[in-house]
Amino acid sequence: MSQYVSRLGSTRTAARLRFPGGFSGASRKPRRIAMLSVHTSPLHQPGTGDAGGMNVYIVELAKRLAAINIEVEIFTRATTGSLAPAVELAPGVLVRHVDAGPYEGLAKEELPAQLCAFTHGVMQAWAGQRPGYYDLVHSHYWLSGQVGWLAAQRWGVPLVHAMHTMAKVKNAALAEGDTPEPAARVIGETQIVNASDRLIANTAEEADELVRFYDADPAAVAVVHPGVNLDRFRPADGRAAARARLGLPQDALIPLFAGRIQPLKAPDVLLRAVAVLLDRDPSLRSRMVVPVVGGPSGSGLAKPEGLQKLAARLGIADVVRFHPPVGQDRLADWFRAASVLVMPSYSESFGLVAIEAQATGTPVVAAAVGGLPVAVRDGVGGFLVEGHDPEAYARALGRFADAPELVERMGAAAAAHAQSFGWDTAASATADVYTAALCDHRRRARAHHG
Repeated sequence: MSQYVSRLGSTRTAARLRFPGGFSGASRKPRRIAMLSVHTSPLHQPGTGDAGGMNVYIVELAKRLAAINIEVEIFTRATTGSLAPAVELAPGVLVRHVDAGPYEGLAKEELPAQLCAFTHGVMQAWAGQRPGYYDLVHSHYWLSGQVGWLAAQRWGVPLVHAMHTMAKVKNAALAEGDTPEPAARVIGETQIVNASDRLIANTAEEADELVRFYDADPAAVAVVHPGVNLDRFRPADGRAAARARLGLPQDALIPLFAGRIQPLKAPDVLLRAVAVLLDRDPSLRSRMVVPVVGGPSGSGLAKPEGLQKLAARLGIADVVRFHPPVGQDRLADWFRAASVLVMPSYSESFGLVAIEAQATGTPVVAAAVGGLPVAVRDGVGGFLVEGHDPEAYARALGRFADAPELVERMGAAAAAHAQSFGWDTAASATADVYTAALCDHRRRARAHHG
C-alpha cells in the first residue's frame, strides 16, 4: 500500500504546488477537513432507511472535532429540495447538500452510478474557495471513499478513510436468505484501501480484517473506538420513570431490539428466542413485553412486514410491540426502560447501540461478532452469544427472567464500562490520525522534490 501511495505522490504534490496554502508545520493538526458521507445524511434520523450508527458517528465526531478547533464540512447527497445547499449543524460544522440523482426513490445499490455527479458537486464547492481550503479528506463507507480518493488527489491532501462495514466481512457471515454484497463493492473497497493515507478501524479485529481481507498496510491502520454521547445516554431518573413515560409495565421482563430491520441485524433471532422462552415458561407471557424499535432497511425492504408475520406465526404477536424509529433522546428512554438490549447481528463493525444502551444502565445480550466483544464485557455488562441459535439467546434471556436483580447489577457494571467510550476521546484520537497523515504526506512531498 505504501508503494501505491508514494506513486500517487507526484499527482498530489503537483496539486499542492498548483494550489499552495495547505497546512504548515509538520505536526500541526488540520484547520478544516472535508468529510464525505455520500449515501446517508447526518441530518437523517438513525433507524430509518440506510441511516444508522454511521450517522450518529459522523454527527458526534464532527461536533467534537469542531470543539477542538478543527472545522468540518460534511458533503452528503441531497435527498430533498426543502433544505438549503449548506446547513450549519453546529458551530464549526457545515453540512453541504450535493445534487446527485433524484431526491427520492434511489436505493443505495444504485448510488455508484451517481458518484460522478457527486464528485462534480464536491469539486464545484471546492472551486469556490481559496487555495488550500481543505487540509484533509475523511471519507466514510466505500461510496464516499471513491469520491474521497479523487478529491484528495486533486487537492493535494491526504485521504483518511473509515470503512464502517466491509463487503468481504459481511459476505463471510451472511444471514440466511440475505443478499451478498456485489463484486463492484469489493473492487471499490480494495481501491480505497490502496489509495488511503490512513484507515481508521473501530476495533483491533477490524484492523486485522483490513490487513487479512484487503492486504492493507498495517502501519497505515489506526484503531479508534467510536464514542457515545454520555450526556444523552445516561441512567438519568432510572428504569421505573422511563417505563412510566413509555407506558410500559413496571414489573415486566423487557428484551429490546433497536435498529434497522434487516436480516444482517437478525431481529428474527430475538423473536424466535422469545418463542422458545415462552414455550418453556408460559407464566412469563403475562409479564413480558418485546419492543422492536426501528424501520425496514437494505434487503429488509423487500419484506417490510416480514417480522410482524413471523411474530404471528410464532404465536407471540401479543407480547411483541413494533415502534417506528425514534429520535436520540427518545431512544435513550427506550434503553433505560428495557431489561436488556438484544443484538443478534451477523456482522457489526462496532455496535454503537450496545454502548449507548449500557451507558443508560442497561445490560446487553449480543452476538460475539465484529466489535461487539469490545463493546460488551461478557459476564460483566451482559452476555455474548456464539452463533445465532435462538435456543442460546433464550438461555441468556432466561437468566434475567430467573434472577431479575441481574438487570440492575449488570446494568451498573455496563454503565461504568460505557464511561470509557466518550466522543471527546474518539475525536482526540482521530485528530492524532489526521496529524500523522498530514505529517507523512508532507514528508513524501518534500522527498519527491528533494
